[in-house]
Amino acid sequence: MNKKEDSFSKRLKKESFFLLIKPENNIYSNPSIRNSFFEELESLVKLGLKNIEISWSENENWLDFVSDIKIKYPGINLGSASIVNKQSIEDSLKIGLNFSMMKFWDRDLFNYAKSKNYLLIPGIKNLKDLKEAINLNCKIIKIYPIRNKDNSIDILNYRNIDFIAAGGLSINDLKTYKYLGYKAIVIGDKGIKNQKFDPKIFEWLKNN
Repeated sequence: MNKKEDSFSKRLKKESFFLLIKPENNIYSNPSIRNSFFEELESLVKLGLKNIEISWSENENWLDFVSDIKIKYPGINLGSASIVNKQSIEDSLKIGLNFSMMKFWDRDLFNYAKSKNYLLIPGIKNLKDLKEAINLNCKIIKIYPIRNKDNSIDILNYRNIDFIAAGGLSINDLKTYKYLGYKAIVIGDKGIKNQKFDPKIFEWLKNN
């Protein structure tokens, strides 16, 4: 498990953001929407996009959809998000994903993933949960939602932890949160508008 965390941490030193994709059901059933999505994703990957996470869904087509991304882009650091139960972890393992991120802290779920030697990154917003996660030797932590985090959490007090900021962030927020000490941010809803990726992400990738 330590090797997986170390490998993930090394990536964070070079790759500053995760693009979170939340597929709507029509992407599974409508070939035109699906093809358009993959064309845009292809452009981002060619420009250097490195980290993608896909919100887990109970939709029966989710496994095939995420598997397609993994096959098309084997070099991408691909994970799943909004992990809420054991089934979502099992699905992620089945595809062979590199990591998953929890929405909120769930000690039992974290321990379950650990027993499977699978990297599950918790979402935390209060000091109590942060301390519990650290006591369980968690080295990579997502602060979510970042704008509602407990004021008593000062990430600079935890030098051995890699922190990721998430919740309502855009590519414009990257510089600010890196300055504050976060290793990376997650770009979710603000990264996709009207089923099109934010043009500013294309610009950032071209310039970095």
